[in-house]
Amino acid sequence: MKNTFSLISVFWFLKISIIFCHLSDPRCFWRIKDAKNDLGDKETYCFFSIYTKQGYVKNDYFSWNLDKKVTPKTNHLIFSVYLAMEEINKNGHILPNISLLVNIECGLELYGERTGLAFKSEEFIPNYYCRNHRKYLIVLTTPKWGVSTSLGPLLYISRVPELYCGHFHLLLNDNEQFPHLYQISPKDTSLPLAMVSLVVHFRWNWIGAIVTNDDHGIQFLSELRGEMQKHIVCLSVAIIIQTEKFMALKEFRMNYNKIAMSSATVVIVYGDKDSPIQFTLIMWKSEGIWRIWVSVSQFDMITVIGDFLLYSSTGSFIFSHQQSEISGFEKFIQTVHPSNYSSEFSLAKLWWTYFTCSLPPSNCKKLKNCPIKTVFKWLFMTPIGMSMSDISYNLYNAMYAVAHSVHEMLLQQVDIWSTNAGTELEFDSWKMFSILKTLKFVNPAGDLVNMNQNLKQDTEYDIFYIPNFQKYYGLKMKIGRFSGYLPSGQQLYMSKEMMEWATDMDQILPSICSMPCRPGLRKSPQEEKDICCFVCNPCPENEISNMTNMDQCVKCPEDQYANEDQTLCLQKVVDVLDYRDPLGKSLAGFALCFSVLTSIVLCVFLKHRESPIVKANNQTLSYVLLISLIFCFICSLLYIGHPTMFICILQQTAFAIAFTVAASTVLAKTITVILAFKITVPGRMRWLLVSGAPKYIIFVCTMIQLIFCGIWLGTSPPFVETDVHMTHGHIIIVCNKGSVIAFYCVLGYMGSVALASFTVAFLSRKLPDTFNEAKLLTFSMLVFCSVWITFIPVYHSTKGKTMVAVEVFCILASSAGLLLCIYAPKCYIILLRPQKNSFYKFRKPHSKSENIS
Repeated sequence: MKNTFSLISVFWFLKISIIFCHLSDPRCFWRIKDAKNDLGDKETYCFFSIYTKQGYVKNDYFSWNLDKKVTPKTNHLIFSVYLAMEEINKNGHILPNISLLVNIECGLELYGERTGLAFKSEEFIPNYYCRNHRKYLIVLTTPKWGVSTSLGPLLYISRVPELYCGHFHLLLNDNEQFPHLYQISPKDTSLPLAMVSLVVHFRWNWIGAIVTNDDHGIQFLSELRGEMQKHIVCLSVAIIIQTEKFMALKEFRMNYNKIAMSSATVVIVYGDKDSPIQFTLIMWKSEGIWRIWVSVSQFDMITVIGDFLLYSSTGSFIFSHQQSEISGFEKFIQTVHPSNYSSEFSLAKLWWTYFTCSLPPSNCKKLKNCPIKTVFKWLFMTPIGMSMSDISYNLYNAMYAVAHSVHEMLLQQVDIWSTNAGTELEFDSWKMFSILKTLKFVNPAGDLVNMNQNLKQDTEYDIFYIPNFQKYYGLKMKIGRFSGYLPSGQQLYMSKEMMEWATDMDQILPSICSMPCRPGLRKSPQEEKDICCFVCNPCPENEISNMTNMDQCVKCPEDQYANEDQTLCLQKVVDVLDYRDPLGKSLAGFALCFSVLTSIVLCVFLKHRESPIVKANNQTLSYVLLISLIFCFICSLLYIGHPTMFICILQQTAFAIAFTVAASTVLAKTITVILAFKITVPGRMRWLLVSGAPKYIIFVCTMIQLIFCGIWLGTSPPFVETDVHMTHGHIIIVCNKGSVIAFYCVLGYMGSVALASFTVAFLSRKLPDTFNEAKLLTFSMLVFCSVWITFIPVYHSTKGKTMVAVEVFCILASSAGLLLCIYAPKCYIILLRPQKNSFYKFRKPHSKSENIS
């Protein structure tokens, strides 16, 4: 049981694989230009007059009235009719005891004759010639639509309906003008969309179009324009070929100049093939006009000069109605005896021969690189599988439509036929004709044939490619298909493998009006020109285009910026003076070092607090100054790292208060020195020095600064600011000062205290210098003021973390200036010259000065 289930599973897997391969495997056919045939694919007009006969008639011998010069293509049409007739007559379920027979009349159209009136009407019009006692049921005509329009009234008079099997033509669809005529070929409802989809697939947006000047061609051009507009494809040139030969010749040079001047390398061809458009294409080719032609199967033909009508150096694309392969057609062609048919017919001369395609041998990866002998050998080793052309397929279905219509009539009048058994049956052609036009049936190939023209929406096409292979040999390969039943975006399928083998895709000429705009550029339309014609301009600042041919550039988000090529948005670098940054590390290191150094100096002074040099200059103020300097160095660390709201407020207040204390302490020390040296006798001012009044200067100055800071924080305090526009590619995160006026008031007040200290110290610089620090204070305040005066312009000329680094440097430099200028000489004496640190040395210079004075 398990083995049986496994075998069934394997069978279904293989069955599904075969179905998939059948749907996806491309097909191709090989066409040969017969050197003995000087007509090429010139079509003949044919009448297939259908009549019935009682009983089964074996079709062993067929004869027809043919012109001596008939192309193999006509033979191909005839055999499709005979195949259908044999299948119908052998099938007792369709027409029991009744056979369909056909009388064929074909003739070659003379040059310049589009109406087909050159033949004798009594030889071609059914039921008109008196010697013909046969009653015809219906006439199948193909492929010349012009013949049908001219003979229509005569056929109507003869009471024989006509079933036109050629390519659909809009004129023949007029029921009022041609009530007796019905065309089996469906309207090309989706052909414009299918062709535009192919154009979009190859990224072409600048194409030309050639149509004939009739309702059929003009309507197609209108529908094509609509689809092109939807898919942003522009029409470079539209050439309308006149249907009258004289007018077409008159406009030939004008149309030639249009196509020659057009830069479009892809041209769509559609219209009436039997009009002068065929002559125009041949003449253009002789004039050296080479384009990539996109057309329908009726334009894919071998001309009388021995090459293909749409021959192109880069290949052509052909759209054909999708159809299934008639399996019996191959057997029928291969088993018939040639003596039963035209002596001109041979299998090798068939124009439309298909081969099942498989990829070529590994040593032949590209068709253009294959030797001709290799290609021949490969093609003829593959199993042959013939298929019908569009018109042959229509004739085949038309025969079955007639048979099913007669079958329907038999079912409706079964009582009448049973009472007349054994007599020749006569059918009402017009009743059969009305049944035929609403008929639906499934043909032997499995295709649903819907004869209701109003409901027919044939939207499936096979796409063939004819590569530039040889002049007299045509390899036509199926490379894709189009199905309008599928959702948009999935309607077109192209076989990449077949295209790569047939041609080098990179060498297919681009058909564009303007070169594509590379990423980083945007399209700018040109005035009075199509949307496909544009110039490429760079994207605006901080905008990008990361695809080709973008209409608008995309603005980068606030936290990103455009790279140099403007093709990518990069994340902006957060610009903040961080401890991981080398500059931040250096400044933090200096701040810590000077803080430690200041602490060491403070310890030295505390240790030697009883020494004259410490006592001589008010040791309490020295301690206050050293402590304030430690805070100055430490507050610089608040500027390093990612700021917060609290840090920003603390930065400014700590900075302002610490430096105000330091500057006011220097001022107090300077005043103390002046009082010590100038007030030498007891008096009213001496109590200032004894009571320590200069120390209150620090308190007063600091309180004033605190008031300024309070006003600042109360009105517009500092806050964290993120600036994404200041520096390209960076996000600047700094502490905004808030109120600029308050900031400069605080800074100005600190500067005024420092300036006052400098002024007082400068005035007292000539006092006796033994343990007198007036000169040291003067020099230190000079350094302090110089640093901060320089800071203001430098601060305004920098941005980002550089601006913060400048502020930190000023804090460190001014603090270090005070420390080194005031305390370095004293530490030198205390630590290295202790012999100078004595009261003897202090009194000696002082007594000398008194004696001198």
